[in-house]
Amino acid sequence: MQLFGGLWWALPFWLLGGLVLQFFRDPPRDIPVLPGAVVAPAHGKVVSIEPGVDPFSGEAAIQVSIFMNIFSVHSNRIPICGSIKHRRHWRGRFFNAALSKASAENERCGIQIETKEGTKVSCVQIAGWVARRILTYVHVGDEVKTGQRYGFIRFGSRVDLYLPPYSEVLVGLGKWVLSGSDIIARLPETERHHG
Repeated sequence: MQLFGGLWWALPFWLLGGLVLQFFRDPPRDIPVLPGAVVAPAHGKVVSIEPGVDPFSGEAAIQVSIFMNIFSVHSNRIPICGSIKHRRHWRGRFFNAALSKASAENERCGIQIETKEGTKVSCVQIAGWVARRILTYVHVGDEVKTGQRYGFIRFGSRVDLYLPPYSEVLVGLGKWVLSGSDIIARLPETERHHG
């Protein structure tokens, strides 16, 4: 009994170890392959769907923001196949990533993907007040596939997705989505058949 009682001090370390293991998990996903389908780049809750401005082109876009809490899978995935046209890192602050101002003021790294039809979709990883490390594995010129792992953000964060205007958004506010397997939007027909 004394031995058992003496092991209570280790309980917080076991709990912390379990939390770290679940945080770094990266399960396989069933990736849908459908024309014009855009999959969720992050596992989490849709916290914003609103008009935005693409951070690379400066053009009008639909911004869909997904907040990852500490229990989410933090491996980020490519939303649609194509090639990486731009990549940029912005230094910034570490506000709560659930806040709208995090999109413009927090530390972040963005990529822009161009599909073979010429459609551009941008994706921005945003650090939160706990997450201080953003990893992005792809580079300009890389060919990428829908659902491919492309980055990781540690301990609570957010991903903003910028879609062409008139894209059909298939998720609502508050919806929980799985990275790589849940379709969150379809590109406009005119964009799909461009060229």
